Amino acid sequence: MTATWAAVRVKDTYLHAQFLRLRARRGAKKAILAVAASMLLTAIWHMLKNGVEYRDLGADHFSRRSHLQQIHRLVRRSTISVVTSTSPLKPLETHLDMLTSSAS
Repeated sequence: MTATWAAVRVKDTYLHAQFLRLRARRGAKKAILAVAASMLLTAIWHMLKNGVEYRDLGADHFSRRSHLQQIHRLVRRSTISVVTSTSPLKPLETHLDMLTSSAS
């Protein structure tokens, strides 16, 4: 647990970014446990299995997600709410065209 607290205190790292995201939703205690599990079960296991050194993914790892994947996820979420309305559903491409044209 001490190692996890030390790891999340280092700025501009993946573990710090992960801790901040989880802390906002679940609180500091649960977030630190989740980061500890991530360190132990994921990172260390891969390092031992593959014989490689730790490579930090970076603090911007979560913000580097594919923009198109986010659009698809948000469109799927919005079409679920549209199903209950009386307006007809538009095809996914129409939503994507609208979103990409307003983003540029």
